[in-house]
Amino acid sequence: MIFFRLLSRLPLPVLYGISDVLSFLLLHVIRYRRAVILENLRLSFPEKSPDEIKQIARGFYRNLSDLIVETIKQPSLPPEFFQQHIHFPNIDLIQSRILAGQTIIGMSSHQANWEWIPAALVLSKMPVDSIYKPLTNPFFEKLLLHIRSHLGPVPTSMHLLPRQMVIRKHIPRIIGLISDQVPDVPEQAYWTDFLHRDSPFYPGSERLARSRKLAVFFFDIVRVRRSYYEVTFRLIAEPPYEDLPLGAIMEGYRDVLEASIRRNPSDWLWSHKRWKHWRGKYPSISVKLE
Repeated sequence: MIFFRLLSRLPLPVLYGISDVLSFLLLHVIRYRRAVILENLRLSFPEKSPDEIKQIARGFYRNLSDLIVETIKQPSLPPEFFQQHIHFPNIDLIQSRILAGQTIIGMSSHQANWEWIPAALVLSKMPVDSIYKPLTNPFFEKLLLHIRSHLGPVPTSMHLLPRQMVIRKHIPRIIGLISDQVPDVPEQAYWTDFLHRDSPFYPGSERLARSRKLAVFFFDIVRVRRSYYEVTFRLIAEPPYEDLPLGAIMEGYRDVLEASIRRNPSDWLWSHKRWKHWRGKYPSISVKLE
């Protein structure tokens, strides 16, 4: 922990120099998950040439390395940094709802630097519960909890979300969900076509939205340049949900996520083994959301 705290005190230009070296090592020396990344890109973009695929992969390694050093730097960054470096062009779309006493669901993904966004939202007078999937390594679990709680977001294990909904039910806030992870139980996932492949998604976001009657937004994160980000809020669905077909919220999330990835392909986490499950691997698949 002391080592990461010392690293966090380094100026960002120095950390970006480290990022350049790290990116080179990950790509050319360690070849970090290179086969997984290239296969994911080839299957997701069959229309692109081998050179285009390699160019996206190089951009991915740069983005990943920047994400690592920016996350390490996060606990040392003052409030004014986030206010200057993260822009919300249509913030009124959700800020007005929070000020009116509503809680909303913010669905995002592993794009650009998703770690900085909750702190910037809290500084914009919007409380955030950041729902996350716990890590198996206790040291890194503790480290990330420390980083993610900087300046006020409330990191919450996905397993404790029902309890948190009761404890904080009177606080208008954003419930932030990284929704592109691989479900632990594929048989209970919501399955749909995504980037040319049959893909499982956690159905919990739609269940939560329907049961609590919460509006759902996609947080579209774009890296403008190093340390500068723009987040656009895109409405996926809002109550009443009685006439909205089951699965429509998940399909809406799939649509805006895929469009965002196609606009900025290097910003997504291609090293993630997103397609390690397939329907034929299991004797029965349930896609129901009830």
